[in-house]
Amino acid sequence: MYRYFEAAAIALQAIWANKLRAMLTVLGNVVAVTSIIAVVSLVQGLNANVTDAIQSGVGADAFTVQRTGIVLSDEQAERVQSNPRVTLDDAASIRRLSPSVSLVMAQAQASTRVKYRAESLDSITIQGVTKEFNSLPTTNIERGRAITPSEFDAGRHTALLGYDAADRLFGSLDPLGKDMQIDGVPFQVVGVCAQKGSIFGQSQDEFAVIPLEAFRHMFGVRPQLQLIVRPTDASLVRAAMDETTVALRIQRRLRPKQPDNFGVQSSDTVLQIYNQTTSWIFAILIGVVSLSLVVGGIVIMNIMLMVVSERTREIGLRKSLGARKSDILWQILTESITLSTFGGFVGTTLGFLVAWGISKVSPLPAIVEPWSVVLGIGMTAIVGLGFGIYPAMRAAALDPIEALRRE
Repeated sequence: MYRYFEAAAIALQAIWANKLRAMLTVLGNVVAVTSIIAVVSLVQGLNANVTDAIQSGVGADAFTVQRTGIVLSDEQAERVQSNPRVTLDDAASIRRLSPSVSLVMAQAQASTRVKYRAESLDSITIQGVTKEFNSLPTTNIERGRAITPSEFDAGRHTALLGYDAADRLFGSLDPLGKDMQIDGVPFQVVGVCAQKGSIFGQSQDEFAVIPLEAFRHMFGVRPQLQLIVRPTDASLVRAAMDETTVALRIQRRLRPKQPDNFGVQSSDTVLQIYNQTTSWIFAILIGVVSLSLVVGGIVIMNIMLMVVSERTREIGLRKSLGARKSDILWQILTESITLSTFGGFVGTTLGFLVAWGISKVSPLPAIVEPWSVVLGIGMTAIVGLGFGIYPAMRAAALDPIEALRRE
């Protein structure tokens, strides 16, 4: 342990004596680690944001039934074109034949203009839902009340507004109890949903929720429906998905060898496909950025070779006074590792600052993971060790007599 601290002290003295050269030596490592840490932080933030967006849509323990599932090829796209639309009869069949299911909500969606007096908002998302909407864990009403079951059943013209939609449409006015127009049809605002925030700069709070029956009167009696299904327990998601599949096949009178003409997918399924699609892209991106570490390592090796050449007489003197090959080897290696690791510390700090700055001026989020700190500093230590071995071995192999003769 004493030998290590002694070698480290000598290495730090040598670095301090040549501060400009030391900074130029680690510049490659600083740039490489800054890039790696910034990319990793942004990728982690992106993944977390996508995960939250997918799971917040229906909940982590829910799944959806749609006219088509996830299409990954032209052949699949052609096959699902003939799939029938999801109907309320499908929802009733799932409730009747799926004992593991606790809730089935039908939902339709459209985009249209919302107006209050002289203020209007274009392309606001209108969600037509059934009364099960009130039982979803993702339903969070900040002000006012929920749409009542009787209002859902009767298709009353009552609405819930998203936080941003209410703020932009009514400003400082209290929206509760006021009548607004959705596509020219009057609706009374009974509640305002809690703020969800934005994803990639796109607000999740510009929407209006109305009863499905009212939606069908406005946009057609056969809208494109999707069903949101929740199991009785989070551990029964897979069982509920299987029971839902069987219920829909019975409802649609599909024969055993016929493929499903509907799609059943959970948030985990979507996340799995997202991870499979993006993981190799992120790996290649980080790998390409990491190549600059090799350049930084080569620079360190060249500088250490020059250091060995400059300090040949010093090394010869130390060996003539009893220093062993391992002492010389460790001294040069310690200096190389210290240089490289210093670049790692600087690069890690700059990487976090770059990622933070990008997250502030763009919709890309950034998350600092503790393992990325270990990654940045650990990689530079390995680079310093790997590219410092050759100069250290050359220094340790010097003959003390020949070294003392060299000018």
